[in-house]
Amino acid sequence: MRLSVVIPLFNESAVLSRLIAEVYQSLVALGEAFEVVCVDDGSSDDTLQQLLQLKGEKPELKVVALSRNFGLQPAIAAGLEYTKGEFVVVMDGDLQDPPELIKDLFQKIQETKGDVVSAVRSERGEKFSKRFYINVFHKIFRNISEEAQIEQAGNFCIMSRRAVSAILKFTEHNRYFPGIRNFIGFQHDTIVYDRPERADGIAKMNSRKLFSLAADAIYSFSKWPIKLCLYLGLLGVVVFLLAIIYALVSKFAGLAPFGWSSTFLAISFFGSVQLTFLGLIGEYVYRIYKEVQKRPVYLVKEVYE
Repeated sequence: MRLSVVIPLFNESAVLSRLIAEVYQSLVALGEAFEVVCVDDGSSDDTLQQLLQLKGEKPELKVVALSRNFGLQPAIAAGLEYTKGEFVVVMDGDLQDPPELIKDLFQKIQETKGDVVSAVRSERGEKFSKRFYINVFHKIFRNISEEAQIEQAGNFCIMSRRAVSAILKFTEHNRYFPGIRNFIGFQHDTIVYDRPERADGIAKMNSRKLFSLAADAIYSFSKWPIKLCLYLGLLGVVVFLLAIIYALVSKFAGLAPFGWSSTFLAISFFGSVQLTFLGLIGEYVYRIYKEVQKRPVYLVKEVYE
């Protein structure tokens, strides 16, 4: 098997037929032996039924049905587990990752003889608010991550079998696939493309899920949340020492003492800082607890191949 394509799907019945048709058109044009691994992430519509119907017409199609909805990141991990190709493409199932770029990705990795080629988005077709949040996240994450990150690179990429094998060694529950892909090292190249608007259907990555994914990325690949707590704590100590000096000077100078408002503001400030620190620590404790449980990242109900 020369090439595998992994496509995680959740309630994508509106675009599924077009997606598979365009993916097949691109793969057939390459003239290489291929397989398409579609992961049904517990869809509540007829996505799985459509996949099974398409499988009867396309023998290269492999369907991995998860027992329930585990999320995009576990679905990608499940798809990678069931691939056999020498090179593996990962793409979203909403047609915002253009299937015609599979050819460009394959040619690029052949030319560079590297292990990863990521598709970097130069323009995005989403609404302004979503673009704004994503751009802010990428800039922050690039600057605070302990590893070098490629800005505006999502899931869309092609990887060698060596890179896929390395990624499959990761067992963590709070996953961020682009971060893991950068963490493994190896030779990493890019191509640039314009990300179009969603073809049809409803976007599954709403604001809540985007913020959750951003939190997983930052907590997993950066120590800055904890360092921020330390720096703010030190700043609080400095402010406290200055307040003591000011109080002593005021007393000996005979200045009028402040009333209840200054006391209330000081208590509110330090109380808010402490609660923020507890919240950050709680996030880390929760993630540690999830890892200690060692529950499966995903469960497969059935594989149709």
